[in-house]
Amino acid sequence: MPAVISNVIQGSIADDLGINCGDILLSIDDTELEDMIDYYFMVKSEILTIKIQKSSGEIEEIEIEKDFDDDLGMIFESAVFDRVKPCLNNCIFCFVAQQPKGLRETLYVKDDDYRLSYLQGTYITATNLTDKDKERIARMHLGPFYISVHTTNPDLRVKMLRNPNAAKIMEHLNWFKENEIPFHAQIVLCPGYNDGDELKRTLTDLTALGEVLLSVAIVPVGVTQFRDVKLKTVDKHIAEETIEISSVFPKVCCSDEFFLLAEKEIPKAEYYGNFSQLEDGVGALRTLIDDFNEIKLPKKLSKPLSLTLACSVAAVSAFEYIAEKLNKIKNLTVKVCPVKSTYWGANITVAGLITSDDLIQAIAHEESDYVVVPSIMLKPYSDLFLDGKSMKDVIEITGKNIFIVKNNYSVCEIVNLIYQSV
Repeated sequence: MPAVISNVIQGSIADDLGINCGDILLSIDDTELEDMIDYYFMVKSEILTIKIQKSSGEIEEIEIEKDFDDDLGMIFESAVFDRVKPCLNNCIFCFVAQQPKGLRETLYVKDDDYRLSYLQGTYITATNLTDKDKERIARMHLGPFYISVHTTNPDLRVKMLRNPNAAKIMEHLNWFKENEIPFHAQIVLCPGYNDGDELKRTLTDLTALGEVLLSVAIVPVGVTQFRDVKLKTVDKHIAEETIEISSVFPKVCCSDEFFLLAEKEIPKAEYYGNFSQLEDGVGALRTLIDDFNEIKLPKKLSKPLSLTLACSVAAVSAFEYIAEKLNKIKNLTVKVCPVKSTYWGANITVAGLITSDDLIQAIAHEESDYVVVPSIMLKPYSDLFLDGKSMKDVIEITGKNIFIVKNNYSVCEIVNLIYQSV
């Protein structure tokens, strides 16, 4: 995985030097780079020499003089340039293991790389964290990291991750504490395993770590119809119990799904602190509602406009609230269309796992001027769904005018679309 350049920022140093997409950054100051961490560190120099391999194969060595804070303006295909550290676990709840054949190849890759955790916010289990890794983390004082803890009970963690190295979780976390390396923790709640008293134990152990623990997100296990081994899902009773148990621990938040399953209102913003685990569905609906409430809406439109808001099943309540408010605008008609996961099964209710066929079935009979779709249903920086089909395919099959909200569920973009008819 060399440092292949996938894009060059217009007007940047790299652009001025004639560096193009497909070129490879071989070294900076004669040092080969392992990852973007090395890149960010070395590119801070005011005077540096870079070696570039052009797409033609020609090698160029370029001396650069710049300000300390100036970036070169290169975007890379991958955040690591050597080899992604693979996941060595066989977790009982692993979502990758529940996938059928025929999806995008990248969906079958299981990484457990501390560098991606630091750079991109992905979760690691720390089961393959080496002394060399720790030395680098401490020396460069990297952080924060995102750690999938699940349980602090050594025996139970070995059972859940099916890896003997999983027992060392508190040893690793105490090392983070001793070296003042901050981290966020995640718990995938699996009924019958790490809920109830085991959850209390885990949260007690995590809270004792003090300030290095930034937050704890509890999310329900996702079970698809492709799973061979039966695993219980979170029901209303377990959701209520989990919310109650977690409520006495600081920095701990349950994901939105727990409150929906428990048939409780989504908590106010204060519950979520600084919303540090939004990507895990912790506080996403609250931010959606609060962002909407801050927007000034028009009283009427100059011409009729109808919208269908396609959303995940988990987000229906929030979008129904938004639609109710929008429908008070004269000449505007807004309908909510929950997209059910017919592909993965009824237990999967999040937008990030929607396939093209799911969306096609949901919107096939909609007659709105626009069908609004959040970009989270698509692969980042592309128009591809999980099943490899594109949004263009969906448009051709359905004949619908589709408006993609680029910032996922951004109500600002939806309201901007409405204002075009004012």
